[in-house]
Amino acid sequence: MSEKPFWETVPLDKMTTEQWESLCDGCGKCCLLKLEDEDTLELAYTNVVCRLLDMGSCQCTRYPERSRLVPDCITLTPEIIPNLRWMPRTCAYRLLSEGKQLPWWHPLVSGDPDTVHQAGISVRGRVISERRAGDLEDHIVDWPDENIE
Repeated sequence: MSEKPFWETVPLDKMTTEQWESLCDGCGKCCLLKLEDEDTLELAYTNVVCRLLDMGSCQCTRYPERSRLVPDCITLTPEIIPNLRWMPRTCAYRLLSEGKQLPWWHPLVSGDPDTVHQAGISVRGRVISERRAGDLEDHIVDWPDENIE
């Protein structure tokens, strides 16, 4: 009888740094720039990503220093995840926080970091860097909402 994987037995707040970091599926959706209406607090998603995101791998090119380089970059912790309404429904941190299972395409389940892209979950091929985007209001899209409540 095989043991259950760590993400099914270890609470988020008890995971090692290595376990915690491995939960990221590499979709890049958390790196999408968003606009918030000041009156209604409604979020509008863009197809523009942070300048630090490698749009091919969907990984941060300066991950260890991202918070210093991009002051509004949020460092995820188990405590804040339930309050981040912009987190994709497919995000492992959100799923596990809500007591749900990881999907088949998650690299921890599939054993292949490319399945997130093959399944069409990632931002690969659908985004532009903030360095080239110009006015964010010209880049509002609906597709991120497919996975965000």
